[in-house]
Amino acid sequence: MATNNISRDGAHKSPWQQELPGVRSKSHLTKDGQIYDCVVIGGGITGLTAALRLQQQGKQTIITEAHTIGFGTTGGTSAHINTFADTTYAEAESAFGEEGAKLFAEAIAGGFKRIKTNIETEQIACDYAPKTGYLYAENDDEVKQLADIYKGALKAGIAVQYTSAVPTPVTYKQALAFDGQAQFHPLKYLKGLQKAYLQAGGVILENTLIKTVKTEDHIHIAIAADREIKAKAVVYATHIPPNINLFNFECAPYRSYVMAVKLKSGKYPDALIYDCQEPYHYVRTHMIGGEELLLAGGLDHKTGHGDPEKAFGELEKYIRKYYSVSSVKYKCSSQYYVPADGLPYIGKMPMAADGIYCATGYNGNGMMLGSIAGEILADLVSTGKSKYEQLFSPSRIKPIDSFSELVKENADVAWHFVAGRFGLHETDSLKRLEKDQGKLVEVDGEWIAAYRDKDGHIHALNPVCTHAGCIIKWNSEEKSWDCPCHGARYDFDGRVLTGPATKDLAKIKSEETRP
Repeated sequence: MATNNISRDGAHKSPWQQELPGVRSKSHLTKDGQIYDCVVIGGGITGLTAALRLQQQGKQTIITEAHTIGFGTTGGTSAHINTFADTTYAEAESAFGEEGAKLFAEAIAGGFKRIKTNIETEQIACDYAPKTGYLYAENDDEVKQLADIYKGALKAGIAVQYTSAVPTPVTYKQALAFDGQAQFHPLKYLKGLQKAYLQAGGVILENTLIKTVKTEDHIHIAIAADREIKAKAVVYATHIPPNINLFNFECAPYRSYVMAVKLKSGKYPDALIYDCQEPYHYVRTHMIGGEELLLAGGLDHKTGHGDPEKAFGELEKYIRKYYSVSSVKYKCSSQYYVPADGLPYIGKMPMAADGIYCATGYNGNGMMLGSIAGEILADLVSTGKSKYEQLFSPSRIKPIDSFSELVKENADVAWHFVAGRFGLHETDSLKRLEKDQGKLVEVDGEWIAAYRDKDGHIHALNPVCTHAGCIIKWNSEEKSWDCPCHGARYDFDGRVLTGPATKDLAKIKSEETRP
């Protein structure tokens, strides 16, 4: 099913997607009645890692991707590979004990190792380069925070030391150095995984949005608009599982911003550098299209809550404050989910049939956690066991009585918006809508989501998110409608860009197009 022909989940392509736009697969036809060992839903780093591992273990698998390989967060990441995480090891110890913190550190290192092993084994040319990571404090409160991070890292067995030689123009009080970090080109890496997977006999179906999964006689049936795929196991590698589920209440969606700039000086830092601000900033260097560029990012905020235009503006202001910028080459944003208790949810899907697995809540550490999640999920599918099974188990979420029925009821009420009851005509509020602008406007007493394209045509939609009934918000930078509740996103024409929604927004026809 061709859902749309967009190459990423927003108007701004990442540097990786600009340089390598064609991480695509040939469509494969499935045999009628064929039962796969596992269907992996989602073609990012988690899905490809899990599917490749299963395929190489002798399982017959199939990947379904709603858009194209690398369409989502993996294609928009800043691609840092670290031994430390957004959830500090001190925080992990506080919530899960010393052994839990050590196991979390081991998992982060395991994800790092999985990436490096895949690169070496599959001979993937993806700009992989070892780097030192630096984390610095600019005030006394941050110095205390740095001390906690230092102690927690040492207890978890992570190599770290204090340093006074951070390659940054920012004035700082204290800093930590983490040796043995790395960076890479995420789409080149993903393309390498894809090639190895197909060579191992795997099947990839792009532009195939799985709406739901039903189970009959212990066989799972993944249902898309134009086909059904049967499998003994299902892996949701979709960043967050689709539709209504417990994770909607345990994972908060965030947008993060990245800019790639050319410097006048030509002096680029050969390191991964982070501050301790909230929200924080980071910088690193990468050769993109044969040109050395500074990548800087941060200014994260909850999806649908902040101002994307302001975030990019503040990020550029920050970069220009410390670096002599010649030009801004690229800018993009991507999404991640923050788990309620700090650790990801990887394992058996709560309140689902046996044999259905998922992974979500990576925070800003999707490269490492997505990679180790791929390993964990593959192990659970093939053997039913993983040493990380208990620590990351989604079953640590405590279900709320009747929560699903409650949310479904609310969504159903909201869905009775009268989108089909009236025709759209040029009211004063619509006339004030400028070209390439979107906003919620009131027409005949009803609110609609309206976007006027560059040619002056209006694209009018039901403003109620099809996932759980929240009201969407216009993202002026990515030209998308974003849900501030659970992070579902739609393009200006209402088509689903990212879950947990699986249903497009309802269109409202203008009076001149009505029969």
